Amino acid sequence: MMLSKNSKIYIAGHRGMVGSACWRTIEKAGYKNLIGRSSGELDLRSQQAVNEFIKAEQPAVIIDAAARVGGILANDTYPYEFLMDNMLIQNNLIRAAHENNVSKFIFLGSSCIYPKLAPQPLKEEYLLTDYLEPTNEWYAIAKISGVKLIEALRKEYNRDYVSLMPTNLYGPNDNYDLKTSHVLPAMIRKFHEAKLNDNAPVKLWGTGTPMREFLYVDDLGKAVLHALENTLNEHLYNVGTGVDLTIKSLAKLIQKIVGHKGEIMWDATKPDGTPRKLMDNSKMKSQGWKAEVSLKQGVILAYQWFLNNSNSYREVGI
Repeated sequence: MMLSKNSKIYIAGHRGMVGSACWRTIEKAGYKNLIGRSSGELDLRSQQAVNEFIKAEQPAVIIDAAARVGGILANDTYPYEFLMDNMLIQNNLIRAAHENNVSKFIFLGSSCIYPKLAPQPLKEEYLLTDYLEPTNEWYAIAKISGVKLIEALRKEYNRDYVSLMPTNLYGPNDNYDLKTSHVLPAMIRKFHEAKLNDNAPVKLWGTGTPMREFLYVDDLGKAVLHALENTLNEHLYNVGTGVDLTIKSLAKLIQKIVGHKGEIMWDATKPDGTPRKLMDNSKMKSQGWKAEVSLKQGVILAYQWFLNNSNSYREVGI
């Protein structure tokens, strides 16, 4: 089906960091008929509610950016919710899309679907070749099941459905709650608050030696737009920068941008997580997409957003 600028596009999770970036990017590209519902308006965990909504609205495209998300601590503390809620959300959306003949579905996941000790950089074919990182396996297993559902619908029904797996994301509308946030926004908040507190020392989890890759969320929005406007010939694509750095180096970069002058203390009794997680993004690049925002540029933009919104740290949610 040919999309027009008036085609109805439903973005699930449109208020979250990922969904709002998709909305911004797609709207900026001239699409005029975007729809979204908050979790209060539509409980994506309810199969009946999702079916009725998709049947009534008949979107041409569904972008699934809805998920229960969080860092190591949240994943480890709420394993049942991370597994069950994420499976319910994606299964209900994928099933409703298929049964209501939605033309295109873009499923968004995470690099944590890959095995803990997979060769680096991570290629799409490494999926299910070894065991997962224990601290986030609940979320990972849910997302893997979504990837396989998309693959199954392509194989059995020739659906134009695709899975995009971004690396670690950050940017506007990120979660800065220290109990549930990911590493980069948590560091921004910690360094900022320590700066205000006479440049007090900042204590960070782990040794600082693991390597991580970070993608500014609007670059993911552009990858989603690319998938929207093109027919991708495989079911799974990594979305990343292809560049990583140590957590220690990340801390120093954020400390400098925030302007904190105090000491950084590393708590080696806390878990490090996966030693390295770099994505091989060559398949997505071969389709015509690449990341545009450097980490330094992105952190400056993220810190500015944080300063403008620091009265309301967003709690984790759907």
